[in-house]
Amino acid sequence: MTIRIGILGYGNLGKGVECAVKHNPDMELAAVFTRRDPAGVKILTPGVKVLPVEAAVGMKDQIDVMILCGGSATDLPVQTPGFARHFNVVDSFDTHANIPQHFEAVDAAAGESGHVGIISVGWDPGMFSLNRLLAGAVLPEGRDYTFWGKGVSQGHSDAIRRIPGVKDARQYTVPVDSALASVRAGENPELTTRQKHTRDCYVVAEEGADLKRIEEEIVNMPNYFADYDTTVHFISGEELQRDHSGIPHGGFVIRSGHTGWDSEHSHVIEYSLKLDSNPEFTASVIVAYARAAYRMAAEGQKGCKTVFDVAPAYLSPMDGAELRKHLL
Repeated sequence: MTIRIGILGYGNLGKGVECAVKHNPDMELAAVFTRRDPAGVKILTPGVKVLPVEAAVGMKDQIDVMILCGGSATDLPVQTPGFARHFNVVDSFDTHANIPQHFEAVDAAAGESGHVGIISVGWDPGMFSLNRLLAGAVLPEGRDYTFWGKGVSQGHSDAIRRIPGVKDARQYTVPVDSALASVRAGENPELTTRQKHTRDCYVVAEEGADLKRIEEEIVNMPNYFADYDTTVHFISGEELQRDHSGIPHGGFVIRSGHTGWDSEHSHVIEYSLKLDSNPEFTASVIVAYARAAYRMAAEGQKGCKTVFDVAPAYLSPMDGAELRKHLL
């Protein structure tokens, strides 16, 4: 049976979801919902309607899973529990510190309505979270390390753009090579935030802006740059468009641990991603978990779930016999 997908929000992530649905033959796009004027939103899938968000609930019988593509700061804390009252939902909520609170809100709404809501799906949280769990279970005596990049941090780039005098900006998170090498060698180093990553900022300033003030505001910004070695490069708008228009990202999850009666043997588990398009990869993960949400709901499950609660078999279009034959 074809899984009917709705997309709420048509930014970079929503566009990525549309592309991912195209490449999954057991799915079809039912509708795209937007807060913008639908007449001004052009999508890629022929014959699919773009509708205002207010029309979504009226289509709940035509959509099996609603994928929520809003932001974690203000959109998803409201949208995910709200739409879980009417749909099976999947989101990419990525404010790690607030995940427990978000889970409780979605669990209450989805549990009451009888739907499945899968939250915090993507690569971190998401794929990286799973690998941290698996590695820790396998090597209980050990230490976790997560490195991000080299890649564009959209949140940090936005924070720079909010500084007066800044016209546009991109910020790259970059792992420190020496720290990464030490972890891979099984040395179990104690690493501070500053020792693990640097931040490279490419900034287009408004004409006549005080460059020194902008640089000082960036490098001293709490929660974003103050704890890192940060380099600011002022460039032209043409250079930014030419050299920094993509949204690459990636990173590494590594666990270094020991086995043996006297912990005499060392082991390193590493999972890595190198992504040409952060939102498109995130969208592809979300679409796989939309399949899981559909299957779990069909079995009568309800409430909020995370990647920890979803059996891998639910993600694949193969049935159990095919998985055992080809992948086990």
